[in-house]
Amino acid sequence: MENDQLLESFFSGMKKQDQTIQIPEFPETKVRSFNWWIPSGIAATVLLGGFLLTRQEPVTEAPSEVIIISLQENENDEQEFTIEEKAYIDVWESSTSSLLTEF
Repeated sequence: MENDQLLESFFSGMKKQDQTIQIPEFPETKVRSFNWWIPSGIAATVLLGGFLLTRQEPVTEAPSEVIIISLQENENDEQEFTIEEKAYIDVWESSTSSLLTEF
């Protein structure tokens, strides 16, 4: 109890001292306005550059006919070229079929 009263009297004395202290006046500072046109110009340039650089190339159409040139051995163990002309849809080969034929 006595400690509580001692603490109260100490802090009340501190409060009285704080009330007598003069608060200095702080000078007002001028706030500069931020120029928004600089970052917005940079953003517009980046967007325009992005649109111009990401232009899509035109899709090339598949040829209607394909010429297949292959090298084959005949019955006399001679190699000869065969040239075939087929429609493009007839020559489709799955991506894994080459693994079966080559290895």
